[in-house]
Amino acid sequence: MEEVRTAQPSRQFALFVSDLHLQAAHPRTAEAFLRFLAGPAVQAERLYLLGDIFEYWAGDDDLAEPFHRQLVDAIRAVSAAGVAVYWLAGNRDFLVGPGFAEAAGLTLLQEPHVISTGGKRIALVHGDAQCTADLKYMAFRAQVRDPEWQQQFLGMPLAQRKSIIAGLREGSREAQAGTSYEIMDVAPAAVQALFTATDAGVIIHGHTHRPAVHDTGGKLRYVLPDWELDTEPQRGGWISLDVDGNIAQHGLP
Repeated sequence: MEEVRTAQPSRQFALFVSDLHLQAAHPRTAEAFLRFLAGPAVQAERLYLLGDIFEYWAGDDDLAEPFHRQLVDAIRAVSAAGVAVYWLAGNRDFLVGPGFAEAAGLTLLQEPHVISTGGKRIALVHGDAQCTADLKYMAFRAQVRDPEWQQQFLGMPLAQRKSIIAGLREGSREAQAGTSYEIMDVAPAAVQALFTATDAGVIIHGHTHRPAVHDTGGKLRYVLPDWELDTEPQRGGWISLDVDGNIAQHGLP
């Protein structure tokens, strides 16, 4: 658990963002993220990237791709401005590794990650591990998060990995089309288990693309929005936390 002691009063203590699904085919969404990094992000003490920042990540040997390079350099500029940047893997970019972290100037986190400020304990997760009713996804997640599987996959040529990922993404879209939102959403029992395991009073997560604030017996669960500015409806935003523990939701202009 990470204990917060001080913060500069002129800055927000932390900003949280997830589910941008950045890809070259969606330039407006990428441009909005670059504006966010150059604006609100550099005014914060910390920036937490809570997963699915990229539509997919095939491995750190893809850092030289121009679109990736531009975004990684922009994240590093935030770090160079004195902001502590943290990364928590999502279900699309769990293959981000030490090479990416070094290039972007950020710290990789394991979930759940707990921070404390203003008398509040806040648990951070991406959110997919709490979708326990989706048994097929949970089995897939266990497979691809296995270190041995990842080592074998990353040993393949980059072009082959991208081809496999493209097939998996198409299969995922087809599976989601036939699955109810209730199954794909976080399970109440898993949420309660997370509150209990972390002794947190607040959870912040993404993944579900269903932004909201849920009150569970006095404990609050904040769900981050996904970002999409290249198709309708346009959407996006982030959550801020000040040193006194006040939490606010922000939409894109």
